[in-house]
Amino acid sequence: MKRIFTVLALALCISMVSEAKLVLSSLCSDSMVLQQNTEAKIWGTASAGAQVTVTPSWNGKACRCKADSEGRWEVMVQTPEGSYKAYDIVVKGDGSSVTIKDVLVGEVWLASGQSNMEMPMRGFYNCPVENAADYIAAPPAREKIRMFTVPIKQSYEPLTEVESKWVGADSETVSEMSATAFFFARELNRVLDLPVGIVSCAYGGARIESWTPKEILETYPDEDLSREKIEATHHYTRPYLAYNAMLCPVMGYTIKGFIWYQGCSNVGKHEQFVERMTNMVNHWRECWDDKNAELPFYMVEIAPYRYKPYSAVSYASLLRQAQHEAARNIPNSAIVVTNDLVESYEQDNIHPAKKREVGDRLARLALNRDYGMSKVACYSPEAVKCTRWSPSELAVELTNCWNGLSRWMEIEGLEVAGSEGIFYPVTYAYFEWNPKVLRVRSEFVPDPCEVRYGWGDFNPGNLKNCEGMPVAPFWIKVE
Repeated sequence: MKRIFTVLALALCISMVSEAKLVLSSLCSDSMVLQQNTEAKIWGTASAGAQVTVTPSWNGKACRCKADSEGRWEVMVQTPEGSYKAYDIVVKGDGSSVTIKDVLVGEVWLASGQSNMEMPMRGFYNCPVENAADYIAAPPAREKIRMFTVPIKQSYEPLTEVESKWVGADSETVSEMSATAFFFARELNRVLDLPVGIVSCAYGGARIESWTPKEILETYPDEDLSREKIEATHHYTRPYLAYNAMLCPVMGYTIKGFIWYQGCSNVGKHEQFVERMTNMVNHWRECWDDKNAELPFYMVEIAPYRYKPYSAVSYASLLRQAQHEAARNIPNSAIVVTNDLVESYEQDNIHPAKKREVGDRLARLALNRDYGMSKVACYSPEAVKCTRWSPSELAVELTNCWNGLSRWMEIEGLEVAGSEGIFYPVTYAYFEWNPKVLRVRSEFVPDPCEVRYGWGDFNPGNLKNCEGMPVAPFWIKVE
């Protein structure tokens, strides 16, 4: 009997070891990129109360923790300065050991929003990414750019895990990477000469409410959160389900900041936009334990597109206006303009092809604001005031034009109107040195009262400052 008991006990021990529950988050896996010079989070699950030890190869220092009553554990490891040197991280506990291989340390950003952020380098059906083939066929950049793409998914309850993996950029992987995020990472890597990791978490057609938790949405009087109502709406506009299934599993992964391209599905809801965008960003920062808004949040203005049904009121312009207001309202936030990044034939294509310029402009915001490169131009001119220069001319004061504008002839999208409110193209424009204002007039408007630029669902412009940053759309009246 004693021998039988010993054999059974040994078999039970072997069984317990073979069924060890040490599991790492899918984010904490081979080829991951960790944020440099900070305490980066590594987490997973194990048996309740299990001791877990995490030892990175760059310093050999063991970090220990204990799984809580639900088996969750996490540690913060001090990361070194970024480089292309590959490291390992050994995780031990619960009777087993896992080694995370090929770990790089550099800069990590989270990319989110809707389809223009989700859009892969291969494009969507009938919607190409300009010159994508050149970048897909480029030499491998596996140590320069890596991406973790969260698959499209929904859930009524918050999830803790997602099925995906880190991949480095090469001809086999780039085609499936978010184009906007890829170009953002490419520009950062080119300038900083450091590995760049992107957590891509975007859902085509998603509203702000799709990325906002249920408890916040319950405070919005117009949101019907009944299961019946949610199931009856288009899947991509459903509230909070993408937040639960896609954002929650990656929440807290140590990052440098956020890039965000979204807004099309909120067109027509501009009056609510600033408040709801602010609430969402504040909540996300809370989830990353970012009490002082140190994580930047950089947005992209929705591109020109003919929304249907057509209306005399441009709801898209009002939404863009709200986006800029949100960027001013949200601490440590900024926005890039896209008014110049469409072709005339794209008026019915909500996915314009020029994604490299969008990614580059986002990168320039980061380079200027977060990496100390104050000479990198990143801010678009915005109209702040309109006065009368003469009886037939108006003067528009623009920010971020210290060295003037790129042209004063053949300006597209610039219009003036008189007291009757009918707009005509500007036939004369000139940017004055002192004071720095844009003088405008039209031979068809003897008594101009207001001026607008790029105003309309689809009204692209070509006016930029001398640093190449496009003027933001505006509609302004004489004070």
